[in-house]
Amino acid sequence: MFNLQDYIRDVPDFPKPGVVYKDITPLLQDPEAAKKATEILLEKLNGLKIDKVVGIESRGFFFATLLAERLHAGFVPIRKPGKLPYETYRENYSLEYGEDVLEIHKDAIKQGEKVLIHDDVLATGGTAAAACRLVEKMGGEIVQCNFLMELAFLHGKDKLKPYQVVSLLTVE
Repeated sequence: MFNLQDYIRDVPDFPKPGVVYKDITPLLQDPEAAKKATEILLEKLNGLKIDKVVGIESRGFFFATLLAERLHAGFVPIRKPGKLPYETYRENYSLEYGEDVLEIHKDAIKQGEKVLIHDDVLATGGTAAAACRLVEKMGGEIVQCNFLMELAFLHGKDKLKPYQVVSLLTVE
């Protein structure tokens, strides 16, 4: 029986004291576990039509590309400022201690396309909510936001209403 928690490593005091970082590299290093996680994420889509899979920098890229390939959909990266080489839309968002910015290529999403947003972890929800705003600004329709894990104690899901949010693992 596949248990995602077996492939998540806790790293105390990273990136700063008091934080327990959820490291997905053990999952990425095990091809059968990565395949199983991908299959479960696909099952959770319940046959929804997807035109584009948006992966959020940087750990969201790993499974977003796998999902896009399996769904026969395009992959779209959302990145931090200055990383994308073509014209971009920008979206500011709040962090626990400040602000940050995400960017997407202006031609990445077409009006009416069905979009899946993927990231590895749903924490406070600020990054995923900014990604949703970018996709909607371009006329995309978000059909699901999915994550490997959700840190429920940070209430990030609240920032993603009314979107369908799916996580394979919930950490209370």
